[in-house]
Amino acid sequence: MKDKDQNLPERGVPIRSLSRGIAVLQAINRQGSLSMMEISRLSGLPYPTAYRLVQTLVYEGLVECEPSRRHYRPTGMVQTLAHGFQGDSRLVQASRPHIVELTRRVNWPITLSTHVGYSMVIRDSTHSISALTFNEYHPGFATPMLESASGLAYLSAVPDDERVSLMDGMKQIPNKRWAYVIDLIENGGLLEEIQQRRIAARGFNQFTRNPGKTSSMATVVMDGDRPAGTISLAFFSSAMKMQDAMAAFADLLLATAQTIREDLSQIPR
Repeated sequence: MKDKDQNLPERGVPIRSLSRGIAVLQAINRQGSLSMMEISRLSGLPYPTAYRLVQTLVYEGLVECEPSRRHYRPTGMVQTLAHGFQGDSRLVQASRPHIVELTRRVNWPITLSTHVGYSMVIRDSTHSISALTFNEYHPGFATPMLESASGLAYLSAVPDDERVSLMDGMKQIPNKRWAYVIDLIENGGLLEEIQQRRIAARGFNQFTRNPGKTSSMATVVMDGDRPAGTISLAFFSSAMKMQDAMAAFADLLLATAQTIREDLSQIPR
């Protein structure tokens, strides 16, 4: 008798079509409204593939075509994908007053993110109280782990076996930008540099609603001996060089993360 799992895909190997569909939905959800050409570019997929996936998402009710132009936007149905999620209330509770205070000191917006899959997902931010931002970013906005300062900060803090597992999974997804960062991690000493200074930096962010217009730095927030999430500071790429931003804000970001860690230890799990 044949093993009933004999014909199933190897465990740990992603289903390519599902990964591509998620990439398309995330691209549309991040930007709010995109043309088909923009969807293809931001998801890293050929135009025909992106087109078929968008039509599937339209059929399922998660995406709709704008009536006045050939742009696609998410529908309210995307919220059904998060109904089972319970949130990170302890972390948000401990972090909120401190990221607000930091924004009042430096003016730039601060974002609190946690790890989900191969992304960092915003749990809270101070974009709404900062004038120095192009857009507001609300809880649920996802950024690629390998393309964000928050993701690199998180990767630098997880145990080695967990990092290896994450990296192995991300290697299975064809993405030229990811491959470049993976090479820096494995051969360029990137994580060692982040671990030494406890701050990750990323210039000219491409995953935002204004690609290339902002840069960011991030550090991990620990909960005991585990990384609970990250806090990041974003600034206009044209306003200052990364080295100047690091000199001005790194110590403040680290001190804020430490204070959040102390407060988090006082909140029951």
